[in-house]
Amino acid sequence: MITIKSPSRLHLTLIDLNAELGRVDGGAGISVESPHVIISAEKSDIIEVVGDSFLAERMTSAVKQVLPEGEGISLKIEEDMLAHVGFGSGTQAALSAAAAVNELYGLGKSVRELAIAVGRGGTSGIGVASFEMGGFIVDGGHRFSDKGSFSPSSASRADPAPVLFRHDFPDWNIVLALPDTTGAHDAKEVNIFQKECPIPLNEVQELSHIILMKMMPAIMEQDIEAFGYCINHMQNIGFKKREVSLQHTVVRDVMNLMQDNGAYGAGMSSFGPAVYGIVETPEDAAYLQEDVQELLDRTIGGNVLVTRANNTGAEIRRV
Repeated sequence: MITIKSPSRLHLTLIDLNAELGRVDGGAGISVESPHVIISAEKSDIIEVVGDSFLAERMTSAVKQVLPEGEGISLKIEEDMLAHVGFGSGTQAALSAAAAVNELYGLGKSVRELAIAVGRGGTSGIGVASFEMGGFIVDGGHRFSDKGSFSPSSASRADPAPVLFRHDFPDWNIVLALPDTTGAHDAKEVNIFQKECPIPLNEVQELSHIILMKMMPAIMEQDIEAFGYCINHMQNIGFKKREVSLQHTVVRDVMNLMQDNGAYGAGMSSFGPAVYGIVETPEDAAYLQEDVQELLDRTIGGNVLVTRANNTGAEIRRV
């Protein structure tokens, strides 16, 4: 039997939804320890996924894409994470299931090959890279001629984007707030891409400048102030600005509270509603966690947790 523990990811922003240079998407993100998916798996005569989770269907589909003909697998979901909240649960579930097959049957496939087989990473490469290696990641998107449209990963069959930059994320604390609502997904998400794109070129250029000349150096130099500035600025430009504008008011209130109450930077992951705040010390994280939980308790409800970056990727163990 094997167990697989996969991280979640914070998707900070998509970079280029203008495509004038011939490429589209691109993104920046952070792999985080919690929440996470944990599965156990062993060979079987049948295909079964045990666990009362939305992710079970995603895992069943994934194993069927990579399982050798005539073989089976018994997979149990030990811990899962919520879907459609901004943590990339679909990619982690599909890759965990595919990796279980890969390991048990000795298929020798790379994480990228598994991602292609299960159809993940068609817009963002952050989730696939988080599973493979963890850390802070910037990906280079896709040729627009290959993808053919502005669309989310759920509606794209493009291969995972190439990783342009990967570096260990500093030992900073990350406060994660999960308001009791859900982000856009499926047809609604597709419609948003079609309505809002292409994003004006000047916004794409500004965002690219910030990522290359401030955010990436901030990671390498462990400059939390500069990194926080980038996170805050990102919420007001490009596609992220459009994503934030579509949220429940409490999501924006949580972000503002974090920015005003000790977080160097606060932003929304993917299409939300998950909001993250970057702080330096466990004490700062605890204070901010309490403040945000109080806000959620008196509005729409939700949970707040403290986590850190995952700099290693998924953990696969034989037991």
